[in-house]
Amino acid sequence: MIKLRLLTIIILVCCSNKLFAQAWGGGADQNDLSFGFLFSYVQSHFDVVKKPDWQTPFRDPQNNNEAVTTFRKAIFSPSSPGFAVGFITRYRLTDHLETRVTPSLLFADRKVAYYYDNPNENVVKSVQTTTVDFPLQLKLKSDRIANMRVYLLGGLKYSQSIGSKKDPGDNIDPTERLLRNVKGYSSYEVGAGFDIYFEYFKLSPEIKFSNSFTNMLVQDNTPYATPLSKLGLRTLMFSLIFE
Repeated sequence: MIKLRLLTIIILVCCSNKLFAQAWGGGADQNDLSFGFLFSYVQSHFDVVKKPDWQTPFRDPQNNNEAVTTFRKAIFSPSSPGFAVGFITRYRLTDHLETRVTPSLLFADRKVAYYYDNPNENVVKSVQTTTVDFPLQLKLKSDRIANMRVYLLGGLKYSQSIGSKKDPGDNIDPTERLLRNVKGYSSYEVGAGFDIYFEYFKLSPEIKFSNSFTNMLVQDNTPYATPLSKLGLRTLMFSLIFE
């Protein structure tokens, strides 16, 4: 009789520990629908595609086609840092698959550097923007081991610029013109991360790569847009997601 009581107590303790462990994470995985927020560090740069005659000096059509630059020696895009904040809405499809939406506000500059025969003409043009991102993703999760699991994700994203400098137009020196980007564009995303379960919430460190589908360049007749054929945006994002 004593052995039976002892066995019953052991079974109850094991079951209660299992239920307690499953509840860790604030119950985020126990509900079909849950919400959270995220903070992200962003590194972005352009994939620069140049025209065959990209080295040719720019000639100003407003000034009898006079050359206003020397020959170009190099054009490239250095990486630029930024950050993002946003919200997350997730919906559980199965125990190992969920869909999520993570609308975010992103603050990041993008840069293109131009090097000329005359070093005094060297310049880095910044595209200063504030962007609203609307990603739709699928998240494939592993089995949970203790209070952790790993996952892979992929999806599509639409981005819309809501704040950028206005180009002053043709009434200034061509070298003072801006390099402009399109206002809205689409991208694909892939990434991976960990779900770490604490007592009252779930933390997910995540790394994600994003590449734009469309050409980001607005083809103006300026010294900075004329030598370029295409700009593709490449973004690396490290996020901390709280649910």
